[in-house]
Amino acid sequence: MADFDPAHFASVEPEQFAKLVKSTPDDKLAEVMRGELRGTVLDAVFSRMPALFRADRAGSTNAVIHWTITGGPDGASDTYEIVISDGTCQVSETPSHEPKLALTMGPVEFLKIVSGGANPVMMFMTGKLKAKGDLGLAANIANLFDIPKA
Repeated sequence: MADFDPAHFASVEPEQFAKLVKSTPDDKLAEVMRGELRGTVLDAVFSRMPALFRADRAGSTNAVIHWTITGGPDGASDTYEIVISDGTCQVSETPSHEPKLALTMGPVEFLKIVSGGANPVMMFMTGKLKAKGDLGLAANIANLFDIPKA
């Protein structure tokens, strides 16, 4: 198995990404997400979300979701916006809409959630994932995307 190398992340398929996250120790994931390649990882993950979006499962869902990932360099956080509307999913690095749901989590938790390696409900119950707004939408997010499984 290859090492978790964010420099080549754009060429990694979602299933391989899931395996890399699962096989990489949490401290190594945290180290990468505190470093200069954090933006590369986040941009790659969020840029894939529209392709992994399941419009057939979204039905009449129209929502704005803000994802805030903490634990960046010097304590910085990054917030991305996902707009689900009329069977489409659009992502922006610059939130411009009022969210129906705001999610906040650490970088390791984020990587585990988007790679299918963690149970978001358990993370919420243990305080590792914070959700503000429409909790029904929060519970349904995983159904709206083809999340790779390691």
